[in-house]
Amino acid sequence: MKILILLAGMLFFSISAVKAEPCSSLLNYKANQLRSKEALDFCKAFQGKVVLAVNTASNCGYTPQFKGLEALYQKYKDQGLVVVGFPSNDFNQEFDESEKTAKVCYINYGVTFPMVEKSAVSGAEANTFFKQLLQVTGQAPEWNFYKYLIARDGSTVTAFASNETPEQLDSKIHSLLLLP
Repeated sequence: MKILILLAGMLFFSISAVKAEPCSSLLNYKANQLRSKEALDFCKAFQGKVVLAVNTASNCGYTPQFKGLEALYQKYKDQGLVVVGFPSNDFNQEFDESEKTAKVCYINYGVTFPMVEKSAVSGAEANTFFKQLLQVTGQAPEWNFYKYLIARDGSTVTAFASNETPEQLDSKIHSLLLLP
């Protein structure tokens, strides 16, 4: 009887181990959410999803892209898309106060997708996530609203320039969501 219980326990452990996929090194990142002390664990929140990471700024000519980013998020969130915004002042167009940044995102543009606290996204001071995006793609943000589309595997990444609108990414996102 004891042997049977032991074997059953080992079988359960083996099945559990097969289902548990390790998080990609890219998604092994945590950041505080905008205007919150609550940390967002990218592995827990985004593993197995298609992620569109965007460096944002409140006072940029591209700031109206928030509308298109939110529309993509609403259209595809139930199919596995996550949009995540990274406010940054690297190009001198973001507020110092997170309350002002939050107002632009949440009140002015109705953003419901995750936004993290302001951080650097380029150069030596870039946050770890954006340093890894640079390493994977060879492309650092050249301006605000630079976009990185990360496949479900968490390691296949495509970079898009600021002038590539969220609407122009729709078909690329759709095709990634169809892949297993």
